[in-house]
Amino acid sequence: MIEAYPVVHIVDDDDTVRDSLQLLLRMRGYRTRTYASGERFIADVEPGAHGCVVLDLRMPGMQGSEVQATLQARDIALPIIVLTAHGDAASARAALKGGAFDFLEKPVDHDTLVATIDAAHRSDQASHAAARARSDVERKLARLTPREREVLDYVVLGRHNREVAALLGISPRTVEVYKARIYEKLQVTRLAELMRLALAAGIAGPPQPPTGIP
Repeated sequence: MIEAYPVVHIVDDDDTVRDSLQLLLRMRGYRTRTYASGERFIADVEPGAHGCVVLDLRMPGMQGSEVQATLQARDIALPIIVLTAHGDAASARAALKGGAFDFLEKPVDHDTLVATIDAAHRSDQASHAAARARSDVERKLARLTPREREVLDYVVLGRHNREVAALLGISPRTVEVYKARIYEKLQVTRLAELMRLALAAGIAGPPQPPTGIP
């Protein structure tokens, strides 16, 4: 079991299913919210929400597939566990192709459901951690001046100081000064750390090096 439990959103039009799942999950230490329709859930869920969704496929009004598509369109990346009494290969394929975390059939074994929810929460936590890391990298890169960013681009390509100096029409000593500022602003102390940060940001060097320069 993971340490902290975000909300498990239970979306099912069957009162008995909602009540039984809520009781089971609360006994296992989860926080839950229940919704009798896809429309109610969509009206309540917010961008950046943590946790996961246990979602029925066939409901009056908005179907489970429509809920899934709406979350995708709104860029709400909650892991979705489809739980349905109408499971077939086509439905499972469509749900998983649409990004569902897993597809389970009713009645579901309690331990299987809990294990799946645990896995979904770990996936959610990892996704949010990765998003925070990307945001942190972008925030650091925003501190660089345009010239510092140019120097960084060439450093990422493995260019030495003299090469960077020739490419940018500055002295090697000036390149050293820019590199020192880059290290300070990006809060790194070694080239390996700088390269890891650049890779995390998707920096692959300048898109079009100056014409005639190797």
